[in-house]
Amino acid sequence: MTQRGRTGARPVNRRSGDRGRDASGRPPAPPAPRIDLVAARARVRAVIEPVVAAAGYDLEEVNLSRAGRRHVVRVLVDADGGISLDDVAVVSREISTALDAAEEAEGELLAGEYQLEVGSPGVDRPLTLPRHWRRNAGRLVAVTIGGRSVTGRVTQAGDTAVTLDVDGESREVAYADLGPGKVQIEFKRLDEAVFPDEDDAGEDDDDEDDDEDGEGEER
Repeated sequence: MTQRGRTGARPVNRRSGDRGRDASGRPPAPPAPRIDLVAARARVRAVIEPVVAAAGYDLEEVNLSRAGRRHVVRVLVDADGGISLDDVAVVSREISTALDAAEEAEGELLAGEYQLEVGSPGVDRPLTLPRHWRRNAGRLVAVTIGGRSVTGRVTQAGDTAVTLDVDGESREVAYADLGPGKVQIEFKRLDEAVFPDEDDAGEDDDDEDDDEDGEGEER
């Protein structure tokens, strides 16, 4: 996360006689200036989208909100194979640099202070684009098809359609006929789980057999 602007204002002292002033006696900092968030979001996206693309990532989302006396710019980036925390840190610095350069050349993109937050989408992100489905191949997904809720496993995702395994039946569905997909969290079945203690016990037995044969490791 990259934070821009001055440090936060001190809390307001609400005791009688001090209403509207902080502990130092100064008036509290004013709230973030009101701006057209839709237009500002478009300006920010126009600046950072080429930067994200040049870094080899997809710009998934840009959100702009007001939080007290500053604005918050939240940016989500992703890539095939996922994106690491180190990658997020690098692209965050590049985005911040691009925003600084744009402000120097064109003036403020956002009135007043703002805070930049860069991250990657979580598993709760709706699957709406072909690349979202492709990146979740092999996962169980809930989706609406023709007004009916269906749960299936993504077996293949192309440019125009996705193939789902629904109860053992393969179904190819065009993206135009799909609602937003949602990845389902799966837990490994108990009877398929491998417990470390069992492996250790097996290794101990092998060591004992080796010692009896005179080939065990000397300790």
